[in-house]
Amino acid sequence: MKIGVIADDFTGATDIAGILVAGGLTTTQMIGVPDANAQVDADAVVISLKSRSNPVADAVADSLAALEWLRARGCGQIYQKYCSTFDSTTDGNIGPVADALMDALGTDITVICPALPVNGRSVYLGHLFVGQDLLQDSGMRDHPITPMRDSSLIRLMEGQAQGRCGLVDAATVDRGPQAVRDRIAALRAEGMRYAVLDAISDAHLETLGAAVADMALVTGGSGLGYGIARAVSGGGKAQAQDAGAPLAGPAVVISGSCSVMTNRQVAAYGALAPVLQVDVDRCLTEAEAYGAQLAEWVLAQPQDPAPMITATADPDRLRQIQGTHGSAASAAVERAFAAATRHLAQGGITRFIVAGGETSGAVTQALDISGFAIGPQIAPGVPWVRAVDRPLSLALKSGNFGTETFFADAQKVTT
Repeated sequence: MKIGVIADDFTGATDIAGILVAGGLTTTQMIGVPDANAQVDADAVVISLKSRSNPVADAVADSLAALEWLRARGCGQIYQKYCSTFDSTTDGNIGPVADALMDALGTDITVICPALPVNGRSVYLGHLFVGQDLLQDSGMRDHPITPMRDSSLIRLMEGQAQGRCGLVDAATVDRGPQAVRDRIAALRAEGMRYAVLDAISDAHLETLGAAVADMALVTGGSGLGYGIARAVSGGGKAQAQDAGAPLAGPAVVISGSCSVMTNRQVAAYGALAPVLQVDVDRCLTEAEAYGAQLAEWVLAQPQDPAPMITATADPDRLRQIQGTHGSAASAAVERAFAAATRHLAQGGITRFIVAGGETSGAVTQALDISGFAIGPQIAPGVPWVRAVDRPLSLALKSGNFGTETFFADAQKVTT
């Protein structure tokens, strides 16, 4: 096993799994820390955790358990995967998990690189951009769980992790892999614990991947994973994707993300298919029973295109919900979605198209899936995946990924 990825949510896990495949590595995605006796034959294994917004201690414990499983199988490099918008609070969980992994591996420096230029995430002079906007000015500013109001990755890491953080700037990256390695070595000599990597193009990612392919631990979004996969595989071709190709059969769209793009995607899809807006108050008072009713509604609708149930809300409505119910609203919606998912699977739904990291985690866990085979890409960072132990296919989309027509596009992909 060349690379072992510890991902902090389910959409991020499928994101990097698909990108590692595109980079030339055979890849298997596991749901949660696998059983001690589990055997996987792949160049890369992605372990999907639901630790992005967990209490810090839980996120650290889950990540260390994943690390132990990977190390027991001789994994060559550990990759801590987080969102390309660096979703975290001022206390973590990205920094504390990175600290714990570094201590466990006995390494004294690692890199920070959430860049994914193909989806508009770039890092320049240590600042994270979403398109042309600084992170702090993007729609992530009002995220209901991890509002991002600082764009400096150096400040973010030094605020939530132990030790100091330095920069490998774009001018250095332009000079090639050896210049990057020399700069990281210089930062280590200065006592820096973390090195933020600038990246504004796919060419930068390939340079960075070659530069850090031998590090014991790297951290980042999926973009750096592509660069490392290209370096490790020698630029080989991607594996065959037949095992992960979406199954035929009835589908449902479940949207929990409140990102700017998902709002646009939900609005576009509403012109094509039946859409039911979730009642947050009912989720709070009767999540299980209400989830069953949501499933009954879906199963009663025509299937071309698939019906949608959605809790996606615009910023004004989101602020109203948060002001009334606080963080309890998100948890209640996920419970209702989980209940609906179980009933939908029992009712014969075989394809689940899901928007939002927390929602994807709730759906995947409700289906009790142990792992995925990786299928074809619907959009950059969003592949179809197929359960290894049940006849189910899923498309798990991070909030801001995909174009406005994503939900309809997903249903057109067959191989």
